[in-house]
Amino acid sequence: MPRVAIVTDSNSGITQDAAKEYGIYVLPMPFMINEKTFFEDIDLTQEQFYEKLQSGANIATSQPSPESVTSLWEKLLSEYDELVHIPMSSGLSGSCQSAMMLAGEYEGKVQVVNNQRISVTQRQSCLDAKHLAAKGMNARQIRDILEEDKFNSSIYIMLDTLYYLKKGGRITPAAAAIGTMLRLKPVLQIQGEKLDAFAKARTTTQGKSIMINAVKNDMEKRFGGAPDPGKHWISMAYTYDREAGEQFRAEVQELFPGFEIHMDPLSLSVACHIGPGALAVTCSKKLDI
Repeated sequence: MPRVAIVTDSNSGITQDAAKEYGIYVLPMPFMINEKTFFEDIDLTQEQFYEKLQSGANIATSQPSPESVTSLWEKLLSEYDELVHIPMSSGLSGSCQSAMMLAGEYEGKVQVVNNQRISVTQRQSCLDAKHLAAKGMNARQIRDILEEDKFNSSIYIMLDTLYYLKKGGRITPAAAAIGTMLRLKPVLQIQGEKLDAFAKARTTTQGKSIMINAVKNDMEKRFGGAPDPGKHWISMAYTYDREAGEQFRAEVQELFPGFEIHMDPLSLSVACHIGPGALAVTCSKKLDI
């Protein structure tokens, strides 16, 4: 039975402390803030990040340096036979492509998974990979199973503000001005590679309802039938306002009894494009493992 290490990045929402508990290894994502480099969950906390974001600091996302990736891999390959590396969705960052290129030098011992996940859905893939490794599967088999499952997941995110989409050039200033004037709360979707517009809500209550109906519809029509804790995962995320996140989780829990709903802060790589006050709900089809 091969010894297989599971590696991910901090976009998964897995903290360094949680990683030790799970037996998973987490690469911290770097951020350039006013020309200085910080690393998520190492010398940049959630609180510090939002303080800098809301003060108007110039924040740019980056990807782990090739040296930081390969030095972790080499350390792990001195202890394990193989490793599975699960980065954030290739459609949202170049870090997946970079890792695939680097893995070419390791004669199949490093398998990079491109299964289009981020945040709580990426976390679940890491836990699934750990479970598959414990069952005796090798790195290639784990990668194949996770990639075959890549489209069996959806994320819906309701924004509280259009300011950060405008700042990042993702919507025009005119569209942002109209949306702000009408107090619109856009609902975005991550399904597969891209972060796309899904719907517009006039109120928080309407936005929550849109997201809840969307995940229910996905489970029923795309993921094998009526919502079922034995067949589906429901997870949640938020930016900055944990209290609002917990309130929404209680509402979702009431509508989907029997589900164990995990919630994390949304990864900072996404948060810097959408800003504080966002709420997200996700659904995925459970792997048959």
